[in-house]
Amino acid sequence: QVQLVESGGGVVQAGGSLRLSCAASGIIFSDATMAWYRQAPEKQRQLVADITSGGSPKYIDSVKGRFTISRDNAKKTVYLQMNSLIPGDTAVYYCNVPLGSLATYRWGQGTQVTVSS
Repeated sequence: QVQLVESGGGVVQAGGSLRLSCAASGIIFSDATMAWYRQAPEKQRQLVADITSGGSPKYIDSVKGRFTISRDNAKKTVYLQMNSLIPGDTAVYYCNVPLGSLATYRWGQGTQVTVSS
């Protein structure tokens, strides 16, 4: 059974930083491209960043230069380091394995990130 468990969210002031973690089980983690998504209130979930099995990252334009995605295959964990946070980053953050424009597995509980101005 696949489990994706996100953690590390919280409340932070604009300009602050957070580091999110996602622990995966039930998948061949080292072979998988992993992605972070976010869903803000009354908005659709969007892919924020992904990282291939070989460690190549991609980001949406609005987070480039502020967010860094990384992975630890031995721990089956993917991270999202978020710096220079802005109120527009406020959302519930999730991880998953991307499947085209969709995601492969059932969503975890996510982790709430709230950035105050």
